[in-house]
Amino acid sequence: MSGTGGKRPPLVADKRYPSGGTTKPKAARKPAPAKAAKSKAKAAPARRTRAARPKRGGNIFVRAISGFVSLIFRVVWGIGWRVTAIVTAVVAAATFFEYTKLPELSSLLDGRARGSVTMLDSSGKVFAWRGETFGGQITAAHVSPHLKNAVIATEDKRFYSHLGISPRGIAGAIRINLSEGRGPLEGNGGSTITQQVAKLLCLGVAYDPKQWESEAAYEDDCRKGGIWRKIKEVPYAFAMEAKYSKDDILTVYLNRAYLGAGARGFEAAAQRYFGKSANDVSPAEAAMLAGLLKAPSQYAPTNNLKRAQDRAAVVLGLMHEQGYLTDKQYSEAMAYPAELSPAAEAKAGGYFADWVMDSGPAFLTSETTEDVIIRTTLDQHIQQAAEEALAYIFDNKVKAGSEAQAAIVVMSADGAVRAMVGGRKTKVAGAFNRATQAKRQTGSTFKPFVYAAALDMGYTMNDIVLDEPLTIYVPGSGNWSPKNYDKDYRGPITLTTALANSINTATVRISETVGREAVQQVAADFGFESSLADGPALALGVSESTLLEMTGAYAGILNGGSSVRPYGLVELRIQGDDAALIGQGGGIGERVISENAARQLTYMMSRVIEEGTGRRAKLADREAAGKTGTTSASRDAWFIGFTADYVAGVWMGYDDNTPLSGVTGGGLPAEIWHEVMVRVNDGLQPKPLPMIRPGELPGSSIAPAWGGDVYSSGVPGAEAVDGTAPPAIYGPGDEVPDDYVAPQAESQQPGSGRRGRQNERDLADQILIDVLTTILRGN
Repeated sequence: MSGTGGKRPPLVADKRYPSGGTTKPKAARKPAPAKAAKSKAKAAPARRTRAARPKRGGNIFVRAISGFVSLIFRVVWGIGWRVTAIVTAVVAAATFFEYTKLPELSSLLDGRARGSVTMLDSSGKVFAWRGETFGGQITAAHVSPHLKNAVIATEDKRFYSHLGISPRGIAGAIRINLSEGRGPLEGNGGSTITQQVAKLLCLGVAYDPKQWESEAAYEDDCRKGGIWRKIKEVPYAFAMEAKYSKDDILTVYLNRAYLGAGARGFEAAAQRYFGKSANDVSPAEAAMLAGLLKAPSQYAPTNNLKRAQDRAAVVLGLMHEQGYLTDKQYSEAMAYPAELSPAAEAKAGGYFADWVMDSGPAFLTSETTEDVIIRTTLDQHIQQAAEEALAYIFDNKVKAGSEAQAAIVVMSADGAVRAMVGGRKTKVAGAFNRATQAKRQTGSTFKPFVYAAALDMGYTMNDIVLDEPLTIYVPGSGNWSPKNYDKDYRGPITLTTALANSINTATVRISETVGREAVQQVAADFGFESSLADGPALALGVSESTLLEMTGAYAGILNGGSSVRPYGLVELRIQGDDAALIGQGGGIGERVISENAARQLTYMMSRVIEEGTGRRAKLADREAAGKTGTTSASRDAWFIGFTADYVAGVWMGYDDNTPLSGVTGGGLPAEIWHEVMVRVNDGLQPKPLPMIRPGELPGSSIAPAWGGDVYSSGVPGAEAVDGTAPPAIYGPGDEVPDDYVAPQAESQQPGSGRRGRQNERDLADQILIDVLTTILRGN
């Protein structure tokens, strides 16, 4: 070969061979041809036989399925993105439309259709609210951070991160609803705070009285759930997120949310429940307020404080878990749960507040569209005393399970009502008020007005009246014979003794002597607005009246004989205005009887408590005067009396007129009165009653007028009887109470008292004057 001289070139050592030789090692030599073929057979893939190949039809099926799936995907995708685009465009258009309608933020904070009434007691402290209270505008930037955090932790923990809608929240709510057996959108709605604000704003639809039956119906419609409502909330929520900041939206929520007991917004709720601003609430108070959002009426602390505290504990747990409370803050809030303010504890004034609301014009009270402030006469100390006294007697001296009711009124001598209890359930509002609405027979509590008429005519407490059997003929009814409780007769007694022991025969004799018309006139002038009976039973209290009227009439005796119109409203004004729209609605009126007569009557009534039927009402440290009263079959039991400072009236009975068992006015009502007055006068310096005592009067000059039977002549069938009660009134063995009220009967017998005769003379004199005046003018 060229370049080599025909010689083979020497072999060079190959590094691949570890032997270092010039030839390949034996193990590395190429295999023999047979072995090489065998090795190639192993390395090459085996040729598929006909049986191992897939059938041609199988390939077609797979390709068909694959093509079908691909087609479906393309169709769904094609439809999906188009539908999504359309929905997005519709939502965007709806959002823009709602955006253009959204007003300025300030106009959204107070959305009430009607105003509120805030009531102040006699010292200027708030004790009651009516209507929907709006405490004033607060902002998310300045409200207590504890309250802000409590609301977010409870209602929408991702509030500051979403765009108004939370798909995760909605999905979670659907899961919870389905797991609890409800529909997907029934119960938990998964609404964000923004969506809840949209609902509070009723999606921008304003309240129209012409369209809605009531405001309540309007709000119920706004709160309705369902898929369509949820769909409508979406663009409105997006619009708010675009129009307002997160804090703005939260501000609307804080101001408009309803939180029970008529409180609209967290400021009103904080004032109502805790007596402080929402800017100053503690973590425990903030948690209780935020807990109301779930169910305002159910969790209102004025309805059930323990339930509200339990709900607040759940909210505190959420705040702690989400990092809004430290371990120390959480422990303190759990250890010292929120408590109600004294005003909230009083349950919104109850019966007194309802009465004051009724005493003013509706357009400024129950139907007001303004926020109204009413200053009242209520004394919360006296109110509490009355409620405690009533509870004490029923807890300790009335059979458990009794359905008997009671009412109490306490007032000053000028008619200013200081306390009112309209029933045994004192923590109520809007309930039937037995102090002002129940008209019942007055029984012997009416007798002081019979004696007032006599004293005003010149008779004295020392004059004598007969306590003997008496029969009076009543046209159309026949003979009527009043009886005394003990079926005994004392003969000649003083007027003082007759009233102190509630002697029926003597009282009827006095009434018939002075004239029923005179008695009716005195009673009417003292404040009886109901019609008074015409028959002789008038003297024994067959006429009906309310406890408020009766207590006011007794106030007229205490103040020296002038009429009284009970009142609770002192001043009404619009919030923010200095000038009052309405002033005091009652007080002392015209004189009814002379002061001398009133002071004598006060002494006579003091004997009722000292030695007569009202001894259980006696006070250990001060003088008191009053009168018991029990109607036929003990259906009503009364005690009304006064000290130098206050007048108090107590009524007891059943709402359905069921007779009381073993109760008379000198029993439980007198004891309730005693318990009220002990508490009311606690800390007050005792004062003597303004009264004239027997030794301060000249000798009696007209006692002989009652020395015999007042109807010994002139009235058919009038004569003394042996005291046997007519069977139509009593059954065999019945015991007649001392304050027995006989059936009403008509009488044609005219009054023969001095007032009646004086009225006749006055009328004759006036006629003569008119005649002479006419003659003189004619000349």
